[in-house]
Amino acid sequence: MNPHTEHFRHYSIGATKFDAEKLPGGLYVTATPIGHLGDVTLRALATMAAADVLLCEDTRTTAKLLERYGIRNKLMAYHEHNAARVRPAILKALGEGQAYALVSDAGMPLVSDPGYRLVADCVAHSIPVTAVPGASAVLTALALSGLPTDRFAFLGFLPTKSGERKKLLGEFANVKATLIAFESPHRIIDALADVTGVLGPRAIAVTRELTKLHEEVLRGAAEEVQVILAARASVKGEITLVIGPPAADEAIASEETIEAAITEALRTLPTAKAAADIARRLNIPKKDIYARILARKDD
Repeated sequence: MNPHTEHFRHYSIGATKFDAEKLPGGLYVTATPIGHLGDVTLRALATMAAADVLLCEDTRTTAKLLERYGIRNKLMAYHEHNAARVRPAILKALGEGQAYALVSDAGMPLVSDPGYRLVADCVAHSIPVTAVPGASAVLTALALSGLPTDRFAFLGFLPTKSGERKKLLGEFANVKATLIAFESPHRIIDALADVTGVLGPRAIAVTRELTKLHEEVLRGAAEEVQVILAARASVKGEITLVIGPPAADEAIASEETIEAAITEALRTLPTAKAAADIARRLNIPKKDIYARILARKDD
């Protein structure tokens, strides 16, 4: 879509056309569908049609959504590679009363894009910020997982390296909440092996291609789901991993979790500080961790 296309401020659903009222100045953080284009909200359509400019991760992706609903608007790329450079001009326009809508390629902005800094700067400059909520891969995966929903923690994208991934999982080992993370289809099998190694036989759900034609949810112990995926020629699609909370009788972290935590901590911390840090994170007496470290040195 040409960024200089005339702006008509309307959207269409089927053959019916709707006018979009002009927006007050400010930033509108606008959720878009995570897969199925029918999941967009009416308010999001009106916002994208009425905004003076749409800030997009990828203008080509946003253009497909706009075409579906007959929206013609100015598109401006805003992503991790150009955010620092273009943000001053955006803030200037917003400060002058322009209305900008920020959209990601899918779902609610700010979860895995540079929108956070823009919102923070708007707040610092007293520029109004409005959220236009909608689809979320995090909540969709949680709802489909069959795991407890009363408490949950979002970990973002899991680290690409196994050692860092194990360290992160170890930090959340004793958190009494369901854990949710994004993962690449190319790393999900290795990630599940680390989940088993660090967290033990937790119940998990691998949700893939949410709301799309080939949506899939695999539930079971991490090791079981790992075997299923490993047997496939390849794993494709966007994945959201949901990990159940520790069982009520899980008094302490597993042996592997403790030993992995010690190994990681000793790389950057002296013995006493390493023991204190691990004891705090894993809820284990400091003297027990200290004894393990000394035993390693004796060996």
